Parts: sequence; C-alpha cells; structure tokens
Amino acid sequence: MQTFGNIIWFIFGGVLIALEYFVGGFLLCLTIIGIPFGIQVFKLGVLALWPMGHSVISEDYSGGCLSLIMNILWILVGGIWISLSHLLLGVLFCITLIGIPFGIQHFKLAGLALTPFGKTIE
Repeated sequence: MQTFGNIIWFIFGGVLIALEYFVGGFLLCLTIIGIPFGIQVFKLGVLALWPMGHSVISEDYSGGCLSLIMNILWILVGGIWISLSHLLLGVLFCITLIGIPFGIQHFKLAGLALTPFGKTIE
C-alpha cells in the first residue's frame, strides 16, 4: 500500500515539491554560507519525493549547540513559512477521507521543515 501511496503522491504533486526543494538546495549550495542550509533542503526534497513509509527521527548526537543555533537561524530565515505551508496543505488534505494519508505526510514534512538540523530520515 505504501508503494501505491508513493506513486500517487509522486504523480499528483510530490515531484513538483521535491523539484522546488532540489532547486532551492542547489541555489543555497552556490554560496559557502548556504551549504549547511542547502543540505537540509536536499533532505526535505528527498522526503518530499517518497514520503510514505519513511519517518523522521532525531539523531542521538544532534550537533549540540551548533544544531540549535542553525535551527533558530533556519526558522527565522524561512523555515517557519515552509512549515506553515505544509501544515496548511496537511489540514486541507485531511478534510477528505481519501486525503488523510497525504495530509499526514504533509504534517511529517512540516515537522522536518521547522527544525531540520539534527534529524535524519529513515
């Protein structure tokens, strides 16, 4: 069932969301300062491509103080808006019974988009 869900996700917008993340990550990686943020955007793009069956977990060693500082910078620069857009899409998908699994995936993306540093995708 998760393969079928991933195929439907991919066809009906997942590829566009992932493409936006990959382009944004590439643009961030053009500058030296943006490379850590670009890597996190690539992480979001990979999850946005095939979200069904994957989970976001916090690492045992999450980088400590540096991870916290980077997450705060991420939230202030644009992470809050990315997270809010996924949260809104999740609510809209959860209005219908068929859209609930896709809404749950958007909630997962919203959590990762809010604080991506110190988290991995399994």
